[in-house]
Amino acid sequence: MTSSNYRWVIVAAGGLLGCVAVGGMFSLPVFLQPIAKDTGWSVTGISSAMTVGFLAMAFTSMAWGTLTDRFGPLPVVLTGSIVLTLSLLAASHATSLIVFQIVFGLLVGASCAAIFAPMMATVTGWFDTNRSLAVSLVSAGMGMAPMTMSPLAAWLVSGHDWRTSMQIIALVVGAIMIPVSFLVRRPPALAQAAVAPGEGAAQAEMSMGDALRSPQFLILLATNFFCCATHSGPIIHTVSYAVSCGIPLVAAVTIYSIEGFAGLGGRIAFGLMGDRFGAKRVLVSGLLLQAFGALAYVFANQLATFYAVGAIFGFIYAGTMPLYAVLIRENFPLRMMGTVIGGTAMAGSLGMATGPLAGGLIYDAFSSYAWLYIASWAMGLGAFLMAMTFRPFAKPQGEVAPAPA
Repeated sequence: MTSSNYRWVIVAAGGLLGCVAVGGMFSLPVFLQPIAKDTGWSVTGISSAMTVGFLAMAFTSMAWGTLTDRFGPLPVVLTGSIVLTLSLLAASHATSLIVFQIVFGLLVGASCAAIFAPMMATVTGWFDTNRSLAVSLVSAGMGMAPMTMSPLAAWLVSGHDWRTSMQIIALVVGAIMIPVSFLVRRPPALAQAAVAPGEGAAQAEMSMGDALRSPQFLILLATNFFCCATHSGPIIHTVSYAVSCGIPLVAAVTIYSIEGFAGLGGRIAFGLMGDRFGAKRVLVSGLLLQAFGALAYVFANQLATFYAVGAIFGFIYAGTMPLYAVLIRENFPLRMMGTVIGGTAMAGSLGMATGPLAGGLIYDAFSSYAWLYIASWAMGLGAFLMAMTFRPFAKPQGEVAPAPA
């Protein structure tokens, strides 16, 4: 199979690996009540494993990315797939809350991080055209997790105890992810130890230290942190907010489904627009729209309004996220994609970790979620202004900048 055809195999593998990995981690909310009833552990204690998971993803993303740069993506995603499978099996046998928090939070979170940054870095290296669409499709696969693995977990736990259900999820994860990992290969340019097409002399000569100290990298870190902090609170707390407005819980939960389906469309639409108009232009526009999408929740108080705002917000925030990888590929050497994308993934995971805590503190202080969405709007404006300051690396005289991929 030629490289031009095999690159779409890489996209399919990345989307499937991401879907199953994220689905394995996000099965915890489905198991939350059954675990609490069976063990007597507090719901807060069990759910805190997700916070530990986000932090583990944050602090291991860059390391996994660097290992990808050094050894290639296959050993990294294969290791992540094996560790994720074993961690879910181990968590199902946990007999104390602290063991569960460590195994499910630390190990599951860290193994999921072995999929996101390495696959995003790998996909950007395989594509010189349709790059935004390619990374958006991988991201869309990850976004499918709540619509595939979560219903599977719910179906399992309706007929089995949570331990058996989690063990079956672990076997499904292993049966899919381990074989699919062997489809992942280095981009041809790296496999041949050559400078990638379109990678100029300035990029080729850049050292890792230069890249990590550059204003461009630091701006991307800050932008992704504030971007993820913008949508973290609304994602986590909107169901509670809807219930506080008098909407029944069963109906309120469907707001997530609307956001999720809209997000799939957003990823593809933003990917196509990124290829046509350039990643930075589309990302900056998306960040501004995301800020006002978060603010729009302040005016929602009926289910139909929540659906409308949720669809718009999900479309925008999901669409913006893959564009960071494209912007990184356009500005940094291919040989350090894993490290740089891992760094921005770290910042994003830390941003995501702010939402649950900040939303709870704001609600406890004001007995209202309005200030959460206002704060999210302010965070979103901050992300927009930071992205506006991003400037591509200067090209050497006589070198023509490549057209937007």
